[in-house]
Amino acid sequence: MKVLIVLTSHDKLGDTGRKTGFWLEELAAPYYHFKEAGWDITLASPKGGQPPLDPKSNEPAFQTDQTRRFEADPEATTALTNTVRLDSVTADDYDTVFYPGGHGPLWDLAENTDSARLIETTLRSGKPLALVCHAPGVLRHTLNPDGTPLVQGRKVTGFTNTEEEGVALTDIVPFLVEDELIKLGGDYSKTADWQPYVVQDDLLITGQNPASSGPAAEALIKLATEVLAASA
Repeated sequence: MKVLIVLTSHDKLGDTGRKTGFWLEELAAPYYHFKEAGWDITLASPKGGQPPLDPKSNEPAFQTDQTRRFEADPEATTALTNTVRLDSVTADDYDTVFYPGGHGPLWDLAENTDSARLIETTLRSGKPLALVCHAPGVLRHTLNPDGTPLVQGRKVTGFTNTEEEGVALTDIVPFLVEDELIKLGGDYSKTADWQPYVVQDDLLITGQNPASSGPAAEALIKLATEVLAASA
């Protein structure tokens, strides 16, 4: 099974002068779930090369066994340093796609036509796809074949307004994930802040926050395995 993990290349937190990027736990936890499932993992980002790590995600309070394992893993860190350019990949080459969050994707991936095309093509090809935390915001410009928003009528979740308030970035981010998914007609639901929560609607899996990244990866592994078995 081949999985493409799509990371942000954006490192500026609005006009604050602070850095952002991808959230380490949301890469590390899924990475090892996929690795232990025997999957072949490719990392991609809009600019290619080393994607920016949100420095906050590597503070002691947010480190986990998986993030420490990732940082001590030469194979993983080498893959991260050498992500392929997003415009060079095609959905045909992968069985499934996973998007970690962090605030970075709200600025670049959410507006990236290559990303939108990848998501649309993956789902239309009958392949599953998962996005966690802020990454469901990347769905904002994706469309169904009839031109309607891809999330319209679909069960989805993503980083909540109250979680954004909790990190004091409500007025900094370009849009709020919860509000955007609802505006697009998504059937949005959530659980308590910072608790794991994963929603599946057919081939689309979304997770609410960093704690949901591992469970979302597990759900994707299960779904992709079922899809592959059904097509055999």
